Amino acid sequence: MLFRIFSRVYVGVHYPSDVIAGGFLGLTMAISVTGLYKKAYERYKENPYSTILFVFLFIICLFRIYYIQSGPLDLSPDEAHYWEWSRRLDWSYYSKGPVIAYLIYIGTAIFGDNVFGIRAMAVLFSALSSIFIYILGKKLYDEKAGLMSAILIQMIPLFSTFGIIFTIDSPFIFFWILSLLLFWKAIDIQDSGVRIQEFKNSKESCYLLLVTHHFYWILLGLSIGFGLLTKYTMALFYLCVFLFILSKEKRLLFAKGPYIAIIISLLVFSPVVLWNAEHAWVTLRHTAGQANVEEGFRITIMRFIEFIGSQFGVISPLLLVLMAISLWKLRGQREGAFLFWFSAPIIFFFILKSLQGKVQANWAMPGYITGIISLSAFYKNFYSEGRGKKLLITSAILLSVVVTSIAHYPSILNLPVKVDPTSRLRGWKELGEEVTKIYDKISVKRPVFIFSDRYQVSSELAFYVKGHPVTYCIVHKRRMNQYDLWPGFQNLLHYDAIFVRIGDTRLPKKVEEAFEKIEKRLFTAYTSDKKIRDYSIFLCYDFKGMREEKPGSY
Repeated sequence: MLFRIFSRVYVGVHYPSDVIAGGFLGLTMAISVTGLYKKAYERYKENPYSTILFVFLFIICLFRIYYIQSGPLDLSPDEAHYWEWSRRLDWSYYSKGPVIAYLIYIGTAIFGDNVFGIRAMAVLFSALSSIFIYILGKKLYDEKAGLMSAILIQMIPLFSTFGIIFTIDSPFIFFWILSLLLFWKAIDIQDSGVRIQEFKNSKESCYLLLVTHHFYWILLGLSIGFGLLTKYTMALFYLCVFLFILSKEKRLLFAKGPYIAIIISLLVFSPVVLWNAEHAWVTLRHTAGQANVEEGFRITIMRFIEFIGSQFGVISPLLLVLMAISLWKLRGQREGAFLFWFSAPIIFFFILKSLQGKVQANWAMPGYITGIISLSAFYKNFYSEGRGKKLLITSAILLSVVVTSIAHYPSILNLPVKVDPTSRLRGWKELGEEVTKIYDKISVKRPVFIFSDRYQVSSELAFYVKGHPVTYCIVHKRRMNQYDLWPGFQNLLHYDAIFVRIGDTRLPKKVEEAFEKIEKRLFTAYTSDKKIRDYSIFLCYDFKGMREEKPGSY
């Protein structure tokens, strides 16, 4: 073997320095791995469960970093749009609060305006979510339940996705879990209030207990507030708290703590309210539009069936059924009631909502977090009761792992593009490269701007076109989006432009009338010899001005 390595030097394949550097690198890695293994083993003997968790998270984080850098998925349209937000930091945005924009800003400030810079926070928040659900499971039951919960949340397709794709759900999951933990600790300290009487002869001990008691309620208010700044679904946390208090902790209705948490959370959320007051309450109108308020109440059986089917898909059928069973069986205990009331109301709410209109598969996600802990706690009882139940649980977990693996590498199934959910995350880089070539060519004569009639296309072009240019989105048979709140291109008279639409389509009449000359080019994006989608690219010359329109809906 040694002869083979050095023979490569003499035949001109490698320089001696290459061999020495490679050997040094290999030796360093070997020593590092050996050292880490010894430390992990020593720690495992003292703290086996936490050691397993941190080794597991270390490995999965390394895989995700590798996957982000070399995987098959481009930025999703939402990721690209949130990145656009991060280039224009504000107190709030049209459809969401500001947390996602600020987190992407931090990530790209550290790692640059690239895919990893945007998605690095997904890896971080997914790992933190596992750590805090481990702590919560440990406090509710024991370390084994905590460890199983922490690992299981990484295996379920719905949650594992947000360890790579960085949308609002990544930090939202974290803030929901953190709020669960802080609420449980707060009511534990509240229970310790009985001990205040024991300390009535010790003013110092009494004072410390009261300070600690209020401290957790304050932290809870901050966590809920930041959750609201991330995703408005966090408001369901209030509902769950109220129902749990009515069920098991009625004394809290007359305690100061919960009201302190509510006030602080609303203060944290107040920038969104102030921003909306200055922008005609666009978020409120958008939320009403998403909830189909204007359409009134109507039964949509197909939407209901679609939602139920999606839940079996994103959780996996066996796990979903076992979660429901475990939540129901454990609900009589105080800990089980806590898990039940932070799950069932959310799932039930979105089931009812699906009868009235469209519900996205991920909207009910917070309802499954305590379901994971419940399943983990109940799994221990199942596991000791016989082979059949062992096989059932093992099959449920394996099925979830298989679905998650396929989600990462969909080419395994060779699905048609129309039914492949990851197709939305492919073909954008190729489009950006094509538009860059056109941009470089026509911008030699005069300045050029880029626009579309869909925020998804405008955002992807802003990211994937070389130089990250400012892009625009015109109003044409669509609802309002964030681009409508930013300056447009009306003052860019006599500029040339590139207008991009999805599919082989015609140019909108108002765009045609706004330029002296138009040329159309059809571009098809392929991935691994598979057609992803067509794009119509219009080269528009000499901008004369365009009449402005207001969006038809929110």
